Amino acid sequence: MTPSSSAGTTPAPARTSRRLVDLPRRLFLRLGVLPFMLLIALLVFSLLSDQFLTAQNLVNLLRQSVYLILVSMGQMLALVTGGFDLSVGTVMAITSVVSAMAMQSLGTALPDAAWVVVLAGCACGLLAGLAVGLINGIGVAVIGVSPFIVTLGVQSIGFGLALYLTGGVPVSGLPGEFSDLFGFGTLLGVPVPILVTAAAVVGIGLLMSRLPTGTHLLAVGGNAKAAALSGIDTRRVLLMAYLLCAGLAAVSGLLLTARVETGEANLGGTVALESIAACVIAGVSLRGGIGRVPNVVMGAIFIGLVQNGMNLANVGSYLQMVVLGVLLIVAVVADQIRHRMVVPGA
Repeated sequence: MTPSSSAGTTPAPARTSRRLVDLPRRLFLRLGVLPFMLLIALLVFSLLSDQFLTAQNLVNLLRQSVYLILVSMGQMLALVTGGFDLSVGTVMAITSVVSAMAMQSLGTALPDAAWVVVLAGCACGLLAGLAVGLINGIGVAVIGVSPFIVTLGVQSIGFGLALYLTGGVPVSGLPGEFSDLFGFGTLLGVPVPILVTAAAVVGIGLLMSRLPTGTHLLAVGGNAKAAALSGIDTRRVLLMAYLLCAGLAAVSGLLLTARVETGEANLGGTVALESIAACVIAGVSLRGGIGRVPNVVMGAIFIGLVQNGMNLANVGSYLQMVVLGVLLIVAVVADQIRHRMVVPGA
């Protein structure tokens, strides 16, 4: 080996050291702030509670996280188009109230047809949730109103309507079969809510990675004008994004209604903030055009993990809201830093 060639070649230990030093930066650019927050949370909560890393607690954590996972995937679809949906909590509440009231009424008329009552009630709840998504989609895609204004207004209207329908009183008298299957049922030892969520994750994952619709969603979020010039129907894409977002939130509302066994008008009160936090922590850009389903699933699990850890550490519910707000701010700041690193001079 000549001296010149030896001088121009970086020693293997130096290359390895450089890769290890550069690993956090590459993780941050690819996955966002999630890996770092997840590591910190695991260390902190495992020190605060001996019960945190037990198998039983981790299974409970996954079971409690399925509702947020569904909503967060829908929120991701809105975020990748350059918008967001503040009304996902309203969708859950409306779905819960309408499905419970339908089951209550039909149960009285058809006492011997429990599964007919359950299926009809679920259908009514899903249609009510999709109606909210349709309103959001028309407002954003057709009329051109800001997603913030449309979804904020729909959120207020929806919660008010849910409270008006119920008078602020939970709707009870649901068929036992509904809760037995969708709330506490298992199939091959796996809870039904986890199976439903897994199916939704696979479906949205295929949509985003294998179907043209996923490419169109990302294209509209990246540059709506360029997407329109390339022949993409941006209105249809935006409408579909908000419909799917509402549909996933409605499924989450049905599963949670089955879990609590009543129709609740205040269901999903904080889920909008939690779902946005889960998405941003998972690396979904607030500017649109960037979002991956596996990361969002992990982001939602991370939010559930933080809440679970704080419960085990006896942190009060009010302080938990403070922590969640701080996490959201940190995630947004990290997203801004990441954007500047990806696009120098932005």
